[in-house]
Amino acid sequence: MRHEARVTELAEPFAMSLTAVSKHIRVLERARLVRRRRVWREHLVSFRPEPLDEVAHWVEKTRAFWNARLDALEELLQAEDAAEAQSANSSATRKKKRKLRKKGSSR
Repeated sequence: MRHEARVTELAEPFAMSLTAVSKHIRVLERARLVRRRRVWREHLVSFRPEPLDEVAHWVEKTRAFWNARLDALEELLQAEDAAEAQSANSSATRKKKRKLRKKGSSR
């Protein structure tokens, strides 16, 4: 809805009173998503997309921030896992070498 529409037009497809529709429109006005103006007895409402653009920008910025943080955390955890695996392998290798030395010296 880029053009202005009367509140009665907006209410038409819904099974609710004009008072209920007006309350919903007031909520949208407080969120700055619509603008209402009066021309004599008619209330005209128009859509304002700017607040949604602001939200979309914030969501994208926040998504980029957290994706970068989570990627860094994933890299850190993978590096820790690799270091633990390498440490376990070298520890097992040292144990095998000790066993071999003991066998060789006991002969």
